[in-house]
Amino acid sequence: MLGTGFFFLYAPIISLIVYSFNESALVTVWTGFSLKWYEALLHDEELLAAAWLSLRIAALTAFASVAIGTWAGFVLARMGRFRGFTLYSAMINAPLVIPEVIQGISLLLLFVELSNFLGWPTERGILTIWAGHVMLGISYVAIIVQSRVRDLNPALEEAALDLGATPIKVFFTVTLPLISQALIAGWLLSFTLSIDDLVLSSFLSGPGSTTLPLVVFSRVRLGLNPEMNALATIFITVVTIGVVIATHMMQVSERKRKMQTL
Repeated sequence: MLGTGFFFLYAPIISLIVYSFNESALVTVWTGFSLKWYEALLHDEELLAAAWLSLRIAALTAFASVAIGTWAGFVLARMGRFRGFTLYSAMINAPLVIPEVIQGISLLLLFVELSNFLGWPTERGILTIWAGHVMLGISYVAIIVQSRVRDLNPALEEAALDLGATPIKVFFTVTLPLISQALIAGWLLSFTLSIDDLVLSSFLSGPGSTTLPLVVFSRVRLGLNPEMNALATIFITVVTIGVVIATHMMQVSERKRKMQTL
C-alpha cells in the first residue's frame, strides 16, 4: 500500500521530467529526445519574470516568517497562560483554519481601505503579496517552533542563566542553536507555501506583479505548454538539492546535540 501511494504521488512528477525532454510540442506524445524546450524557456520572458518574482517573494516570506514565527512559537511554549493567551493563540492559529479565499478577500479589502485613507499602498504588487504570504507562514513556523521548544531540556538554559548570561543571550546562544532544525523546517515550509500559493496571490497581485502559479494557471487553461515542463523540472531539481542539503544539516545538528547531551 505504501508503494502504491508513493507511485501515485511521484509517477506524475517523473513523467513530467521525462516529457520535458520531448521533441514534440504535444506534451503527452513522445517523439524523441530534445533540449529545445529548455532553450525556448530561456527566451520566455513572461515565464522567467514570473519565476524570478515568485522566488524573491518566497525567500522574503521565509525569512520574515521564521523571524516572527520563532518569537511567536517561543511565547506559546514558554510564557505560560498569561492574560490574553487564548486570544493570542487563536490569532496565531487562525490562518491555519480560515480558508485562503476568505483571507485573500479580507486582505484585499484592508489594502484598498488603507490606500483610500492613507495613500498606501499605492498599488498591489510584491509588497502586498509578501504581506499575505507572511501572515500564512508565521502560523506554520510558530507551531513547528512551539513543539520543538517544549521538547527542550530546560536545564541547559537554566545552567546558562546560573553562569550569568542574560535571558536574551541565552535565547540567542543556547536556545536558537538547539531549535535550528525547527527553524530550517519552518523556512523550507514557508518558502514552499509562498512559491506555490495561487489563491492569496490572485487577490493581492496587480499589474506587473504576476507570480509563477498565476502564469501557469492562466496558460494551463489554454493548453499544456512544454516550456512549463522544463521550468518545473528545473524547480524540482533545485528543490531536491535544497532538501538534501537541509536534511544533511539537520542530521549533523542532531548528532552534535546528542553528543553534547551524553
